[in-house]
Amino acid sequence: MATKKDKARVERLRAVIRNYQHRYYVLDDPEVSDVEFDALWHELVALEEKDSELRSEDSPTVRVGGAPQDRFEKVQHPTQMLSLANAFGPDDMTAWNERVLRLLPSDTKLAWITEPKIDGLTVVLHYENGRFVLGATRGDGRVGEDVTANLRTIRSLPLRIPTTGRKKPPATLIVRGEVYLPRDDFTRFNAEQAAQGEKTYANPRNFAAGSLRQLDPTITAKRPLRLWAYQIISSSGLKLGSQWAALDALRELGFPVTPQSRRWESIDDVIAECASWAEEREALAYETDGLVIKVDAAGLQARLGAVGNAPRWAIAYKYPSSEVVTRLDRIGVNVGRTGVLMPYAELEPVEVGGVTVRNATLHNEDYIRDRDIRVGDRVVVKRAGEVIPQVLRALPELRTGEEVPFEMPASCPVCGEPARRLEGEAATYCVNSACPEQLVRLVEYFVSRGAMDIEGFGIKQAELFVADGLIADVADIFSLRADQLEDTDGYKQKRIDNLISAIEAAKDRAVARSLTALGIRGVGGVVAETLVDHFASVEALAAADVEALEAVDGIGPILAQSVVDWFASPHNRKVVEKLRAAGVCLAEEERSAAPEGETPLAGLTFVITGTLPNMSREQAGAHIKAAGGKVTSSVSKKTSYVLAGEAAGGKLEKAQKLDLAVIDEAGLLRLIAGD
Repeated sequence: MATKKDKARVERLRAVIRNYQHRYYVLDDPEVSDVEFDALWHELVALEEKDSELRSEDSPTVRVGGAPQDRFEKVQHPTQMLSLANAFGPDDMTAWNERVLRLLPSDTKLAWITEPKIDGLTVVLHYENGRFVLGATRGDGRVGEDVTANLRTIRSLPLRIPTTGRKKPPATLIVRGEVYLPRDDFTRFNAEQAAQGEKTYANPRNFAAGSLRQLDPTITAKRPLRLWAYQIISSSGLKLGSQWAALDALRELGFPVTPQSRRWESIDDVIAECASWAEEREALAYETDGLVIKVDAAGLQARLGAVGNAPRWAIAYKYPSSEVVTRLDRIGVNVGRTGVLMPYAELEPVEVGGVTVRNATLHNEDYIRDRDIRVGDRVVVKRAGEVIPQVLRALPELRTGEEVPFEMPASCPVCGEPARRLEGEAATYCVNSACPEQLVRLVEYFVSRGAMDIEGFGIKQAELFVADGLIADVADIFSLRADQLEDTDGYKQKRIDNLISAIEAAKDRAVARSLTALGIRGVGGVVAETLVDHFASVEALAAADVEALEAVDGIGPILAQSVVDWFASPHNRKVVEKLRAAGVCLAEEERSAAPEGETPLAGLTFVITGTLPNMSREQAGAHIKAAGGKVTSSVSKKTSYVLAGEAAGGKLEKAQKLDLAVIDEAGLLRLIAGD
C-alpha cells in the first residue's frame, strides 16, 4: 500500500512536470534543462511502477506533450503520436533489447534502424491524391493545432507529390516529420534580431515552435525553417514491410529524409553507433540530442505494440546535456557596426563538450532584465556544436545576497558619447557614427563578401588600419596608397599590390552592393536591390522622404524611417560624397549600358525565386539587367516573368495565383538569345 509520503511526492511531481510541459510545449519557454526534467520524469515513472495505487489516468506519464493552444483550430490525429522512452548508456540499450526479445519468438531475427533525434518541432502532414491538404503540430499526442498555412511556407516540404512514371501518389498519405533549422541560420537570425532590438530565441526548437505558431504566415515565410520526414503513419496503396522501406518510400515521394539514417543487423553494432554518434552529431548542420533506435520490421513493430505513451519497438539514446552551471563574473558591452550596444557575459571558465567557455552572449537589456540575470549569479550556460555559447537563465535559489543587477551604460563604453534606446526597440545605440569600435565592425561589413567583396581585407585589416589612423570612415578604404602600407608589419610588396588591386576592382561593384555596404539598418542585399530598382541611384535615394520610400513595394514604415535617418546624418552624407569622388559606382547609369538594339529584355520585370541549376540568383539578375531587364524582390501584377528554380516557395505560388508567366533557367537564356 502506498504511503502518504509517496502519494504526496507523486502529486508534487505531477504538478511540477505539468507546469514544465506547459512551458515547453505550449508557451515555447522551457524553464529547466532536459537533464533536470528527465530526472523528475524518471522519479515519477519509478514511483508509479512501484505501486499500482499511485497510477492515474491523468498523470503526465500517460500523455505526450502539452495541450494545443486555443488560437488555432484543433486537429484530431488518426492515431496517437507516441513519445519515446530514453536510454543513457550501453547497459540501458542492452536491457531494452532483452525486453524486446522476450516478447518475440526465440527464433526471431532482428534488424534495427538508427536515426538522428532532431531538436525541432514534430508535425503531422496529410496528403490527398498527392496534394498537401493539412498540417498539424503533435499537441498532446491525440489532438494538435492546424498550422497548414505556416507549413506551406517551408520550402523543403513538398506541396504536391509528383507522379513518377506510371506510379500515382497514394490517394491518402499521412507523414510524421520534424521542423527544424540549421545551426548557422539560427545563429545568424538571432544575431540579426539582437542587432535590431527584436526578440531572440533560446534554442532552435523554440525558434521552430514560435515560427510555426505565428498567426501571420508571412512572418513564418521569412524564417529559414526546414523539414525532415521520418515516418509514414498511414497510406493507401503503399505496401511497406519495414521502417527502412518507409524511409526509401519517403525519399521517392519527394520528402527530405536525413542521410544519417542507417540499418544494422547486430545490436552490438547499434550500441557502437550510439557511442560514435556522440562526436559525429557535432559535425551536423543541425542540432540533435541523441539517436532514435527502431526495430526495422513493420510486422514486429505491430506485434510489440506500446506501453503507456511509448512504443516498445523504439527508444531514444540521449547524450549528456550541453548545458552547464558556472558563475557570471562580469557583464561587458560590445559595440556593433550599427552602433548597437550588445551585452555579453564574462564567466568563470567552464568546460562544455570539451571546449572551455569564458564568454557567452546575453543578447540585449530586455533579455537580461526579463530573466533577472545579475552579476555574481550562478547561471546556466549552453553551447551546442559551433553555436555561440549563451546564458539561458540565472539560478536565484543559489544567491548569497551579493549579486548586482545589471544596468545598461548611459554612454558608449568605447567613445564615451551618449547611448540612446529607441522607442519600441529592445536595443540601445551609440549615437556617434564615428565611434572607433563601430567603425571597425562597419569596415569589416563593408569589405565582406556580401557587400563590396574586397579580397584580402577582413577584420584584422579593419582593426589594424583603423588603429593606425589610415581609415576614419569606410570611404577612406579607397584612399589607401601602397606607400602607406610599406611599413605595416606583415605587408610585403606583393601583398600590398594585391590589396590595392582588390580595392580598385571594388569600385565597379553593382550599385546595390555599394548600398548594402553602407550598413544602413535593415538594408541588406534584397532590400538594396529593391531600392536601387526604384530610385536608380544612391543620390535619388538620399533625397527620398518616408512617404516616397513607403510607396516602394516591400518597404515598411520602420525601414523607411531607418533609411531617412541614415541619410540625415552629415557624417553619412560626407561618406557618400567621398565614395562618389573616389569613383565608386553609386548610380545605375554609371554602369556600361548594352548597345542600342541589343536589349532583348527591355521593359520586362523579373522576380527570381528558388535555386537555379547552373547560376546563382545574383548571376541571373546580372544577366537580366545586362539584357535590359529589371529585377524586383516581390511578385505583383506588374511582374513580366517569375524565374523559378528548385524549392521555389511563396513567390511561385503567388505567381500562379496571378496567372503570371513562369520560366526556368533555360527559358531565361532563350529569352536573352531572342528565341
